[in-house]
Amino acid sequence: MKNQVQLIGNVGQAPEIKVLDNGRKLAKFSLATNESYRAASGEKIQQTQWHRLVAWGRTAEFIENYVSRGRRIAIQGKLNNRSYTGADGQTRYVTEVVVDEVLLLDSRKEKN
Repeated sequence: MKNQVQLIGNVGQAPEIKVLDNGRKLAKFSLATNESYRAASGEKIQQTQWHRLVAWGRTAEFIENYVSRGRRIAIQGKLNNRSYTGADGQTRYVTEVVVDEVLLLDSRKEKN
């Protein structure tokens, strides 16, 4: 089996771009995916899931130049779980998608 994630959705906020000490870029952003179904009563229910995304290197550079809040994109990557200790000493757990590929799905010509 392979750890692979594919998502299509809308970018939640402008990507946060960081340049690390070694010059490598890191992009962090969120993606909203929507799912709808009919409840037993016949009512249409729509659910939105938010996903944390990170990208490194050339993928981060592409995101910096072409991806903005509200853009509809498709991504492919892998699921990553990690933990860290917060300033309060508590252990925090994070699940995120490490993005390898990005496909722009809307027709916007320029970055917002």
